[in-house]
Amino acid sequence: MAVSLSKGQTISLEKSGGGITRLHLGLGWDPVVKKKSFLGGLLGGGGGGDIDLDASCIVFDSAKSPIDTVWFRQLKSRDGSILHQGDNQTGAGDGDDEVIKVDVAAMNPAAHHLVFLVTSFRGQTFDEVENAFCRILDDTSRSELCRYTLAEKGRHTGVVMGVLSRKGSGWSFKAVGAPAAGRTAEDMATDAARHI
Repeated sequence: MAVSLSKGQTISLEKSGGGITRLHLGLGWDPVVKKKSFLGGLLGGGGGGDIDLDASCIVFDSAKSPIDTVWFRQLKSRDGSILHQGDNQTGAGDGDDEVIKVDVAAMNPAAHHLVFLVTSFRGQTFDEVENAFCRILDDTSRSELCRYTLAEKGRHTGVVMGVLSRKGSGWSFKAVGAPAAGRTAEDMATDAARHI
């Protein structure tokens, strides 16, 4: 059964009998549904629109210096161990809206921290978003290990969702949920490093 994380909580991703080698990080959200006025309904306005959020991953070394970024402009890490599954531009539907797969066994040994972000390239704020979550699955067994639900709303356009960190031969995940002003992963590198 998956662990439901609170903001700031950390969990070890080790399992009995050995470490996890392949992870599935899923991010999801929904646009806030706005009530239509009678006149707005007649004119086609007043409803909730699509929300184009982007999942990203910045890879840091042990000195907290960025060494790679996986986002909508670079869907695969240079070492091939991190793969973004594609851009969802609406937030529509149930389940994961964007997925980042991580093969920790194939990862560059210099990689010590992976910071996962959600940003709004079009500048839509998190006041327009609901049901935002981040979850991690063991990609081999497809079992959900942990989930973090983001409850905070605000005028910010980015959120540092969580940090995956190397701990000896294993990995741990920390739920962060920190608002930021960036619209892309490049904009959020400083904020990301601050939460490692």
